[in-house]
Amino acid sequence: MSVNVSIVLYKHKLSEIIPLVETLRKSEAVSQIFLIDNSPTENPEFTSLYVNYSFTGKNIGYGAGHNIAIKQTLEQNISYHLVINPDINFEPEILLKIEDFMNNNSEIGLLMPKIRYPNGEIQYLCKLIPTPFDLIFRRFLPKSWTTKRTEKFELRASGYNRMLEVPYLSGCFMFLKTEAIRRVGLFDERFFMYPEDIDLSRRIHRNYKTIYYPNVEVVHFHEQSSYLNLKMLIIHSVNMIKYFNKWGWIFDRNRRKINKNTLKQLTSKIG
Repeated sequence: MSVNVSIVLYKHKLSEIIPLVETLRKSEAVSQIFLIDNSPTENPEFTSLYVNYSFTGKNIGYGAGHNIAIKQTLEQNISYHLVINPDINFEPEILLKIEDFMNNNSEIGLLMPKIRYPNGEIQYLCKLIPTPFDLIFRRFLPKSWTTKRTEKFELRASGYNRMLEVPYLSGCFMFLKTEAIRRVGLFDERFFMYPEDIDLSRRIHRNYKTIYYPNVEVVHFHEQSSYLNLKMLIIHSVNMIKYFNKWGWIFDRNRRKINKNTLKQLTSKIG
């Protein structure tokens, strides 16, 4: 058992978490399961799951919540750490398959499987390093104006049916090599929510391969909350501003180089 798993909660009910915890328990790869509860009030019911339950007392953010568990993984010298959303469903055996693949490919620091909606449609979560237009401005424009750029940003031309090295992989399922985290650092806690996975992905990408691995699949019951209410839209925008303040708005040479190499890889595979 060489994989620790962390799940960050916010106002979740016990019934919403039980299916994922039971799935994780069935996997021979999983060592410890950490529930980090960012809810305003503690829920003692979660202790009945016999997991490592931590109540933070306030909403400290997605990345900061996972960092609590990742620090313990680092201390325990566990080989891998899985960051996962509560609304994920999969067959337990896929974790052993991922672990085996990672063990045989030591240059990989981060892996994400194929992710589908409950209706079977693919979620396009393999992305280039974003520009301000990709994350902020395009959401205020008609979809018809941005379709072509979005398809390029989400690497849709790949068909999502082959393994790719991708610089930005979604935070809903991040299978992390602990050695990579030890080298590049934890989630940046300046980001309360949203760009923390972009930031960590690109930091790992500088030193390791960051791989989309479609040989295994998970289901994600995904809701884009920032599109659904004004408060979350504001949180989204503020954190994206912090992200671009860190990495650069217009002048981000690293972004340009990474995206060029990613698209070149994609073109060669299609060709």
